[in-house]
Amino acid sequence: MFRTLREDIATVFAKDPAARSTLEVLLAYPGLHALWSHRLAHWLWRHRVRLLARLLSQVSRLFTNIEIHPGATIGRRFFIDHGAGVVIGETSEIGDDVLMYQGAVLGGTTLKKGKRHPTLGSGVVVGAGAILLGAITIGDRARIGAGSVVIRSVPSEATVVGVPGRVATDLRGHALDLEHGNLPDPVAEALRVMMYEQQELRDRLRRLEDATGVNVGTHVGENGVTDRGDEIGDDLGWGGG
Repeated sequence: MFRTLREDIATVFAKDPAARSTLEVLLAYPGLHALWSHRLAHWLWRHRVRLLARLLSQVSRLFTNIEIHPGATIGRRFFIDHGAGVVIGETSEIGDDVLMYQGAVLGGTTLKKGKRHPTLGSGVVVGAGAILLGAITIGDRARIGAGSVVIRSVPSEATVVGVPGRVATDLRGHALDLEHGNLPDPVAEALRVMMYEQQELRDRLRRLEDATGVNVGTHVGENGVTDRGDEIGDDLGWGGG
């Protein structure tokens, strides 16, 4: 037990550069307090003292603003940074070396009993305000960007951003920090590609006009349909049929 407690304290120093002393960590880190409280509540839950387990988790929530259901399974060296607003559901499973920022939610999407919350592999980083819903699996060393809403499983070593969450890139090599300012944006990348292709089409159209002397444009006739294309075809000798 004491080895685990020392490991938890060492994890705080490893994952939070703001930690300055052991006394400060013991007294002023709600993520650590919530984790220790959960360990006791989870032991009671497994031994079917479930009402007391739920009461303990509610007391911990009152003092830490972190809600961890006593049925959740959490691995070693788990760290919640700041922690305000974190919610971890009953059937959640969290691997080793997971880092979770404030406001993150591991929630369920069904009223049926059984597995209904996410499973996080080892080394996963969950950004601030990220919401993971349903019995999905987040692969080892994956990164979930801040504010993402993840409703599908994520492969190992992938980065997920956006609403709904999309895999932005596959990363080889993992760092514990999550530099949100450097995360790729798949939506912005798609728009950039579309703008590039649109400019390419405009350039080709301009070259075609210069080569033929025909002003390629559109004209909506009285019947509401575009008839300029037929005229252009005739001018260029394309014909029809």
